[in-house]
Amino acid sequence: QVQLVESGGGSVQAGGSLRLSCAASGRTLSTNTMGWFRQAPGKEREFVAAAMWSGSTYTADSVKGRFTISREYAKNTVYLQMNSLKPEDTAVYYCAVARGAYSGSLTSNVIDYWGQGTQVTVSS
Repeated sequence: QVQLVESGGGSVQAGGSLRLSCAASGRTLSTNTMGWFRQAPGKEREFVAAAMWSGSTYTADSVKGRFTISREYAKNTVYLQMNSLKPEDTAVYYCAVARGAYSGSLTSNVIDYWGQGTQVTVSS
C-alpha cells in the first residue's frame, strides 16, 4: 500500500503562486509515473501534470507555461509549482500514482493511488 500526503494548498489572488507537495510512503515509487489532477465544483476530475520515472514531464495545455511538475526521488515526493494563477485554476488538487511507467497525459483509470486532495482557491 502507498499513502500520499499532500500539502501546500491555500488561497491566493490572481497572478500569485503556490507550490503543492505530495509525499509518498509505503514503498519506493521509482518507476511509477506520479502526477496531479484537479476537480473544480460541478466538473469532472481532470489531468494537470505528470512526472515520469525517466525525468520527463508532461503538462496539460490549460496550465502549460504556468505550472511545473518536479519529482524528488530520494524523498519519494512530487511537487507542483503553480505560477500566474487564474480564478479558473480554483479546484481541489489531487496527487496521483499510476500503476506503471506511463508517459504523456494520465487518465483516472491508470491511477492506483490518490491523495486526499488539497484546496486551491484563486480570487480575482
